[in-house]
Amino acid sequence: MQEVADSGKWRALALLGSAELLGMSLWFSASAVSPQLAGLWGLSPSEAGWLTTVVQLGFVAGTAVAATLNLADIVRSRTLFAVSALAGAAANAAILSVDGYQGALALRFLTGFCLAGVYPPAMKMIATWFLTQRGLAIGTIVGALTIGKATPYLVNAIPDTGPAPVVLAASAGATIAALMVWIGFRDGPYAFASRPFSWGLVGSVARVREWRLATASYLGHMFELYAVWTWIPAFLTASVLARNPDSTAPVTLLSFLAIAIGGAGCIWGGLFADKEGREKLVTISLVASGACCLLSALLFGTSLWLLAPFALAWGFFVIADSAQFSTLVTESVPRHAVGTALTMQTSLGFLLTMLPMQLVPWTAERIGWRWALVFLALGPAAGIAAIRRLAEARRTTTTENR
Repeated sequence: MQEVADSGKWRALALLGSAELLGMSLWFSASAVSPQLAGLWGLSPSEAGWLTTVVQLGFVAGTAVAATLNLADIVRSRTLFAVSALAGAAANAAILSVDGYQGALALRFLTGFCLAGVYPPAMKMIATWFLTQRGLAIGTIVGALTIGKATPYLVNAIPDTGPAPVVLAASAGATIAALMVWIGFRDGPYAFASRPFSWGLVGSVARVREWRLATASYLGHMFELYAVWTWIPAFLTASVLARNPDSTAPVTLLSFLAIAIGGAGCIWGGLFADKEGREKLVTISLVASGACCLLSALLFGTSLWLLAPFALAWGFFVIADSAQFSTLVTESVPRHAVGTALTMQTSLGFLLTMLPMQLVPWTAERIGWRWALVFLALGPAAGIAAIRRLAEARRTTTTENR
């Protein structure tokens, strides 16, 4: 299939990128104010961690349902996105009306469930506009949602900001995102054909070897990613206080920057991958982020002049490869199964994230924050092994097709 010149693709990318940024701000809206909520409800660090982990669980449940029912391939993507974003905004805002931890957990689960209709469909939607620059396009979408997930930390960095402004700002953003996509988005010239529901579609995707290898590498990436995003604020705070118990360093702002800089990482990753190869980009990113896991123990308690650049570098590389796993999926499975394949991949990845997210605070409570993030290097190591096998498989396929 040849690239079709269409200036509308850049408009579509700008629209979807903006919508993802606004819509995915729901993800960490409660996490950003978890210290306040923990104080209000008397929560332990592990219980506070569940305010984020349960979002992952809801997302896994949502993507599992969507994959089983083939929703991403039989429902129009803009409809699925808009309805899901509106429902997520309502569930998120409702957390301000509950008076206890259990109710908040239920609403956070529902928020994650709804976000399953926001993230995977957006990647499929932008792929309908791009062919040769698909890595850049999906990288931009993932970069936008990365910044979106960080925005609650930015709002919370405003002095004297309580939970309500942070939560409501995220819900307002998701509502605007739903309207933007519903009114302004249309599929591009590379639209994926829809097909009737099939119980066997999930199995058909799972039998594609390149999908399995891309997903295996993605799982290694995800083992690290959300544990870092969730706990980097606590790690930075503990590190700063270990050096100076009276420090007033702007840790909340640094936490926002450490996550948000991943947006630039994703765009760089997309440009690099389109030119040099997706497998090469994934390997570089996994090596860099895995090294940061190990260096976290060495740099704990050091000067902010060392700690801040380290946190920014980690935030840049930990997400730079994320979009390329999705791009590999769009290039490896039958076109009628792309939506389900993306949903399956993300579902498995987010299911895995719950384990390291709970292990980090457990480790910190027992041996301290200096060592709490080191074990996350296991994920990048496994991801590198899988992506090398995928590169070999793709070279073999290319050779056979000549």
